[in-house]
Amino acid sequence: MPILELKNVAKTYHTRFNANAVQALTDISLSVEAGEYVAIMGESGSGKSTLLNLIAALDKPTAGSIDLNGTELSTIPESRAAKFRREHLGFVFQDFNLLDTFNVKDNILLPLVLSKTPVPAMEKRVLALAPQLGLADKLTKFPYELSGGQQQRVAAARALITDPALLLADEPTGALDSHTADELLTLFGKLNQAGQTILMVTHSAVAASHAQRVLFIRDGRLFHQLYRGDLSQDELLVKISDTMTAMLAKQTPTQAGKTASADAAHTGKEAD
Repeated sequence: MPILELKNVAKTYHTRFNANAVQALTDISLSVEAGEYVAIMGESGSGKSTLLNLIAALDKPTAGSIDLNGTELSTIPESRAAKFRREHLGFVFQDFNLLDTFNVKDNILLPLVLSKTPVPAMEKRVLALAPQLGLADKLTKFPYELSGGQQQRVAAARALITDPALLLADEPTGALDSHTADELLTLFGKLNQAGQTILMVTHSAVAASHAQRVLFIRDGRLFHQLYRGDLSQDELLVKISDTMTAMLAKQTPTQAGKTASADAAHTGKEAD
């Protein structure tokens, strides 16, 4: 049974006085199974951030339904939305969003503090989680004393401390250099292998190639999806790049593949 299911989701934004309507999403239907690692890709303005906000219960769809762990998100009152997010979702953002006046341990524990979790339970969780993310010796340090990669690990620990049903990552490697980004993505892979369900929005084909499945959005609609299957990361990366090329050229994925083969024949080289 899917942990997340969207059915015919649409989102329309209206300008002042409802003079104009902007259709951000149209007829989006998808599901995510427990334990999956899914990446969402699309150009700026494609609707992927809007989609993430809807899944995060930060906004409500104009039409359709979004079910997370048996709860229809549009039925959650605004007064309970923050509590629902803390209990069911974990968030990792591009900009870390750590509190500089809190040390690493306190930053990680913040969601549990807000949930009024007993102190002994908080201590037990953070001491078990910190070593998994390489933070056992960083708990008393402050964010400004850490590298970007270490700060993102703290953000990941904060997202995971509540044992969320779904980890949402919004451009998690956007502020990191390539080496540090690879370390974070390797960590995500290990978390997923341990059973954590992950949904990641990214512009990076390299980041998306770490996922099990990649969804592509163009002009507010699902354009295509790729499954890793038996593909290596490099092989999936090639397919992701071909699909992104197809989106930019407004072709179907099949047409893009034919174009790549024709180009290869013209240059006398094999298509990658």
